[in-house]
Amino acid sequence: MSANFQELSNFIWSVADLLRGPYRPPQYERVMLPMTVLRRFDCVLEPTKAAVVKRYQQIKDGKVKNIDPILNKAAGNGDKFGFHNHSNLDFPKLKGDPDNIGRHLIDYMTGFSENVRKIFDYFEFEKEIEKLEEANRLYLVVSKFAEMDLHPGRVDNIAMGLIFEDLIRRFNEAANETAGDHFTPREVIRLMVNMLLEPDAHILTTPGVITTVCDPACGTGGMLSESQNWIREHNESARVIVRGQDYNPRSYAVAASDLLIKGHKDSRIEFGNTLTEDRFAGERFDYLLANPPFGVDWKAEKKDIDKLSSFRGYTGKLPRVNDGALLFLLHMIGHFQIVDPKQKKHGSRCAIVFNGSPLFTGGAGSGESEIRRWIIENDWLEAIVALPEQMFYNTGIGTFIWVVTNRKEKKRRTKVQLIDGRERWAPMRRSLGDKRRYLTDEIIEDLTREHGRFADTETSKIFDNAHFGFRRITVERPLRLRFQITDQGKESFLDACPEFLDAVQAMEIEMGSEYYDDWNVIWADVQRMAKETDVKWTVANKKLFRQCFTFVDPEAQPVIAKQLKSIDKISPVVFPGQKLPVELKSEALKSICGVYPVRNGKKIKAVEYEPDPALRDFENIPLLSAMLIKCHPLMNTR
Repeated sequence: MSANFQELSNFIWSVADLLRGPYRPPQYERVMLPMTVLRRFDCVLEPTKAAVVKRYQQIKDGKVKNIDPILNKAAGNGDKFGFHNHSNLDFPKLKGDPDNIGRHLIDYMTGFSENVRKIFDYFEFEKEIEKLEEANRLYLVVSKFAEMDLHPGRVDNIAMGLIFEDLIRRFNEAANETAGDHFTPREVIRLMVNMLLEPDAHILTTPGVITTVCDPACGTGGMLSESQNWIREHNESARVIVRGQDYNPRSYAVAASDLLIKGHKDSRIEFGNTLTEDRFAGERFDYLLANPPFGVDWKAEKKDIDKLSSFRGYTGKLPRVNDGALLFLLHMIGHFQIVDPKQKKHGSRCAIVFNGSPLFTGGAGSGESEIRRWIIENDWLEAIVALPEQMFYNTGIGTFIWVVTNRKEKKRRTKVQLIDGRERWAPMRRSLGDKRRYLTDEIIEDLTREHGRFADTETSKIFDNAHFGFRRITVERPLRLRFQITDQGKESFLDACPEFLDAVQAMEIEMGSEYYDDWNVIWADVQRMAKETDVKWTVANKKLFRQCFTFVDPEAQPVIAKQLKSIDKISPVVFPGQKLPVELKSEALKSICGVYPVRNGKKIKAVEYEPDPALRDFENIPLLSAMLIKCHPLMNTR
């Protein structure tokens, strides 16, 4: 089968030479892939063609509007996800009438069942037919394909699937600059599939096992195909049901064609925006994997997403609109199987490719950070593998594979494994776009084994979940003010508050124009003198008074914001709903929380100082070092 598959694939590839001129090499797939699909379907339907045409003539003008299930059954492909063609035409007849080749080819395509017509609509193949006819190439291409024997008796579904996958890979690699938009290098997919499925080999090799696999950004379907191939190689009796969705019309058409060619009637590929149109809402899957677009802008989807009470079950803060990669991971987690041993539901495993942004972007409290925290706190992050640079067709940046699951092995619980594969690569003989490196079979096996061993080595490190936690600490310093009555200050204040004239004059007589470095003492005197002149303070004129008669001086005394009669008064603020921990008995920790004991005080035991916004700073503190630091005005954790 292998030699036959490669021979046919090479022959189909060679036909692309007929397109030189009207098409550039990156555009060959626009013709070759749909033509391969057409010829395969033509060969599959040939034995029952006459019966389908006869049945169509009997029912076409009848009362039944949806005739597809009836004709699918007549074609011998089942009545659910099968297909048929009720046109009188086939490839030999198309070849026999060169003068009408374009019109007849469109008529032939129109004769297919709706599921196949939908695929060719997304291929936009009628445009290519017109273009080929204008260039006098259509008849040559159809004739070449008519010579190919793709009958199931000679090429079974498995071999045909391999041929189609090989063509997809070749055409995407030939595209270079656009391949990465919908095509992941096959060796990266193999590593992802190994890490996803190897731990469950004991389950997947069970006779008659049924498993589900989903790719919400499936592109041309490479990850789904590789997953099917891995399971089939390990268990021929396994039944694999796949689901895929993509927003690129041509990619959708290729992936949907691949499923039909392989005869997977229970599987589905859907067209639509995964973030706003979940075509598999309510479904849960055993395995999920994806390579979502790097740095995808989701501004256009934000309005619809903001209307939701949650995004796929996640109710926290979402990432920035200029990078929605983590939304795809949230989408995948939302389709996890709920762990229920009684129902034989053991959870799900997920593998996803990211660039560095989802891993590093966003400080504590940001959307990205909150999503990472949510995943780690639920103990879902199993491993992250750092891949070499220059691995993808449309970018040379470093990339990472995340493995996320809600059913970790016992030894992995509360742990995360980091694997460094950045220096494990082989050079490409010929660069393909930005791709200059690849993973050999030996490297893939080495990384797979390293993941499976789950041990500390030079390139594999095991960490507790808590090591990945950080708190964003707002570090405040006290505001320090000097007081002085100046002519400029008097003018500014009395212009706005003339009723304070007598009070200000009394202050000037008693205080003069000297500096005073303790605003706390001065403010008490100021209020006393204002009261003696029968003027009343408002919040606005208090603020204006301090603004006009004070200035910041690092040598002045700190401004007191609050006086506390008991040191325990900090409990509701620093540790909401808790008693004051024993650890806070030390003055050092009390000062960290912004509470300072008062020595020689009578009723007042402690004070809190007013922060100076100009001196505000931020620090990321490891969670293990920040367990005792909670929200407080002078040490705010976010």
